Amino acid sequence: MYDSRELVLARLPSGVPIRTTVHVYGEGSLVEGEEGPELDVPDDGGPVVYAQAAQHGREVNGAAVLRRLHERLTGGDGEGDADAGNGDAVDDDVRGTLVSVPVADPLTFDHVSYTTPESLDSINANMNRCWPGDSDGTLHERMAARLWPFASAADAVVDLHTGSPTMLTHTVYMRGDEACRGLAEAFGTDLLLAEAAGDDADTEWAERNFGGKFRVAATREGIPTITPELAHSREIVEEAVETGVDGMVGVLRHEGVLAGDPDPWEGTVARNHLGRVTAADSGLFRAEPDLAIGDEVTDGERLGEVYDPATFETLQVAEADRDGIVYSVARESTVTAGATLVGVAERIEE
Repeated sequence: MYDSRELVLARLPSGVPIRTTVHVYGEGSLVEGEEGPELDVPDDGGPVVYAQAAQHGREVNGAAVLRRLHERLTGGDGEGDADAGNGDAVDDDVRGTLVSVPVADPLTFDHVSYTTPESLDSINANMNRCWPGDSDGTLHERMAARLWPFASAADAVVDLHTGSPTMLTHTVYMRGDEACRGLAEAFGTDLLLAEAAGDDADTEWAERNFGGKFRVAATREGIPTITPELAHSREIVEEAVETGVDGMVGVLRHEGVLAGDPDPWEGTVARNHLGRVTAADSGLFRAEPDLAIGDEVTDGERLGEVYDPATFETLQVAEADRDGIVYSVARESTVTAGATLVGVAERIEE
């Protein structure tokens, strides 16, 4: 079966509700509770997978992935069938429940932005830093708290994101967690980035409040969770959508919601957030002409330069500080001190 309901996440100061839509496929269903729709899964209903997208509003390819997956599960052809009514038949090989929220943060979606305007949430502008939320907290905390019951009822979680056109598609998971690693392999991107937590994490973990990430909160509750970073923000790119749909099917097979096995994975595991080459000063950044995402680089290799556009003086020769794989390159040439110029992922074996 298929069901969908409107969900009120919070309210604006004027009283206008912030709405999104929850979709449920398979054995589960949505029932009306005191505060709106709630998930109901029978005891023998099989595994539950929760997937959401557009937690950052400019990252639209995840929403496109969930629409395409909807068409596959409901038999739609993409020509208006994404709004098929409740009760539509789902493919017979669905053996559990998929819950999806294509637009997790309508506020950033409407602003085509990464964060919410300060006037709406000056404390938690980034929704992905305040999970599992607080029903009495700030606007983003309330929104997260309203979605949390759907996510926390799952056996596995996929938080779909997208990077820039100059970021290598990859999947992030909690380092040292074998269940998360298995889920990441099932999604199938060639590059997996293992992110450490707690005492094993670098100082950036605390400085950027990574402890409030959705993936981290769910993993700490014992729910295997991954964050795929598909290519391209702000535009729907067919290749990125296809990668996301294939990845979601792999996850659903891995969890037993769909029949079959995910494709075997033969890729690379690297450490996340440790190889960022940053600008030592503000100016214009010129990457080496032949530098591309996916390249192998070595410690000390020249990656580009930052120079003063007024005096032409070279301010910094950007060099790799480790051997690894280039997974991002700044293509917006105007940079400020501290900005990331190149991301280098260091290979690890787990």
